[in-house]
Amino acid sequence: MKSLRFISAEALVSNAEFARKNLSSVAHNLFPLLFKASYLLEQGEVIHDLVENWPLADFNVGKLLGTTVDYQEDLSSRACCVCLESCLVGLRDYVLNCSSPYSKRLKVVDLTGIKDVEFQLCKCKKTMGRWARTELLSKLCFELLCEMQRLQFNPCIFDIAIDVLIELFVTEQNYELVVQALLLRCHCPLKIRCVAFRADSLTLRKLFYIIKLTDPSSLRKLEVVHNIRLEMEHLEVLFNNIYFPQLTSLTLPARAFNVQRFTAEDEPILMTIGEKMSQMTQLTELSLAFSTLTGRIRKLLSPLKTPLKLLDVSNCSLNHADMAYLANSLHSNHLEVLDLSGHNVADLYPSTFFKLLSHCSRTLKSLILEECNIQDIHVNMLTLGLLPCQKLHEFKFLGNPLSSRALKCLFNVFIDLPMLKYIEFPVPRDCYPNSVTYPIDDADLSKFDPQKYRKVSEDLNTILLQANREDIKASTPLFGSYDAAIQETGKELGSYLLKSFKETLENFNKALQEMN
Repeated sequence: MKSLRFISAEALVSNAEFARKNLSSVAHNLFPLLFKASYLLEQGEVIHDLVENWPLADFNVGKLLGTTVDYQEDLSSRACCVCLESCLVGLRDYVLNCSSPYSKRLKVVDLTGIKDVEFQLCKCKKTMGRWARTELLSKLCFELLCEMQRLQFNPCIFDIAIDVLIELFVTEQNYELVVQALLLRCHCPLKIRCVAFRADSLTLRKLFYIIKLTDPSSLRKLEVVHNIRLEMEHLEVLFNNIYFPQLTSLTLPARAFNVQRFTAEDEPILMTIGEKMSQMTQLTELSLAFSTLTGRIRKLLSPLKTPLKLLDVSNCSLNHADMAYLANSLHSNHLEVLDLSGHNVADLYPSTFFKLLSHCSRTLKSLILEECNIQDIHVNMLTLGLLPCQKLHEFKFLGNPLSSRALKCLFNVFIDLPMLKYIEFPVPRDCYPNSVTYPIDDADLSKFDPQKYRKVSEDLNTILLQANREDIKASTPLFGSYDAAIQETGKELGSYLLKSFKETLENFNKALQEMN
């Protein structure tokens, strides 16, 4: 519900020309109210002028757009291109405008509260994702320096220093621009402060260089993903040369570890990495998806002094010893997010898997068991494991060969989990032809009977409705959950993959010619 103040603010900013002319008459404590109203109505020009004349010491986008007394709706998931571009350009012009430097109170700008979601509610339907925000801010910082050199300013303007907290997302395409902005940071009034860093489609040389530029001592989240060939020996070099004292979250690319090709010399490297990670005393989130860690999870995780809250070991080929370690480790009593996808948990190590679930049942909020070969015969066991998890918010189990009958049994269990809000369930096995085998290939994913699936989906939703659990959203995203980063940079990633494939073929052809 909107307060009378907010309705009045909307009325004012809806007339952009009038609002812009009269901003100088507006009380300073009303600027946050006008900003949220302008954002809701997508009044880019008003947003620009509000930021350009911001009278307060801090500008936190997440708080400004979040739930407020005057308007409870959270707008931070609207990564509206019109609004965000106006906001960032206004920030540049805040430094450039002719008002006295002594009246400029702004010290901290926090852009980390913007959430990138699949469905945008803004009218323009154009989003500015994390990658685009990184590029635009870097560009504006460079433009600001150029303007300061070109125009004659009061020398005091060079004393302005505004920390801009941002989550950087760098690929080959925006690498040079971001490096340029980071190198010139000491001269620019807008000081880019990297809180989280995501890198994709970069060479290792460029990756190591730009990580050093981000000021790793204050970095809280590091994501090295997809098209970066970071392997264990490279990770050792990175950790030996760069210290991450504040790091809370670490994501490594697929195949960062591969014990299948381990030699005697590789074991000390693994232990060194574990020891270096133990020095990251704030580390509570670790994602190792698609690394082969068979029999080595203890060596990697046991040195950690801080218990993990998030652990992604999906498709890591864990064996019984690995699962036994996880079930009995200090991490098991603190896990809030656990991803064990790609492991046959119910058949290969049922007792240790359910022991792990039991230990983390008091804290677990998200459980992901995709393509774990969970079948109808395992439903009762799974039920016993899930029921104690009373804090579970989401459960994803796509790709498991379960019948529609088994799904109905599970949904009757889900309604008894009071905190559950989101479920991703598989297309029932009986909706597919008998010729389809599990795990299902991408080519066969869509070869199910849509009418049968629709009927099952309706029945499952009926179970939720009859139990008054309309708060639970259930869906079947065939090709996985939405990833804002992939969505935004998909074309570049595809081009990079094609380039890498071409280089591999050329090297292979060259090797054949040398053999001949």
